[in-house]
Amino acid sequence: MKHATQTPAPPTAAGRRERAPGPQSGGDRGAPVRRSGQWAAWAFLAPVVVYLLAFYVYPLYRNVDLSLRNYTVRSFVQGDAPFTGLANYGKAVRDATFGPALWHTVVFTVVSLAFQFTIGLALAVFFTRNFRLSATLRALFLVPWLLPLIVSSSTWSWMLNSESGVVNAVLAAVGIDPVNWLTSPDWSLWSVTIANIWIGIPFNLVVLYSGLQAIPSTSTRRRPWTGPVPGSGSGG
Repeated sequence: MKHATQTPAPPTAAGRRERAPGPQSGGDRGAPVRRSGQWAAWAFLAPVVVYLLAFYVYPLYRNVDLSLRNYTVRSFVQGDAPFTGLANYGKAVRDATFGPALWHTVVFTVVSLAFQFTIGLALAVFFTRNFRLSATLRALFLVPWLLPLIVSSSTWSWMLNSESGVVNAVLAAVGIDPVNWLTSPDWSLWSVTIANIWIGIPFNLVVLYSGLQAIPSTSTRRRPWTGPVPGSGSGG
């Protein structure tokens, strides 16, 4: 006598609900992990936030506060400077030196950015070609950017010194009279601009060279298809 085989009945909806993961099951185990990851991210960001608040946000706030008050030596020490609003700004705009100072700032900024970008782009295009000593030359071009600003400014101040500077020594060797690079109203702006261009070229070189490296070369680009079009019947 054969025994009849019994197939298990499909689980009912009630049974499925009973086996559903509860609030303490593995479905919510990822929440503590996510929260711990968020706390770790904030822990890494905390030093940067503290640095920005201490050295950027607070000095900016203090500069704005100083510009809106009438500070003297006594009030600066005691901290009881009266609030004057925009009176200091109006006094600065009405000053006779405001116009020339604004014009010199515009010239300094525009000329510096134009030459920094142009020379940096030319050097970036030049270094995209792989040749011997390319990496060494790129490293040497980064020296002005890596030097502290006080070192760069001191070096240029010594080079452009009217009496003992290297630039005037070279001019004297070829029979040209010395130039007051840093004290003459006609030359001081251009002297500072040239020094600023020299300092800013490496930054533009690094940024533009990285951008050019991201552009695929002609050898890696997909060439257009010049053969028969598939399915056109030309192949028989």
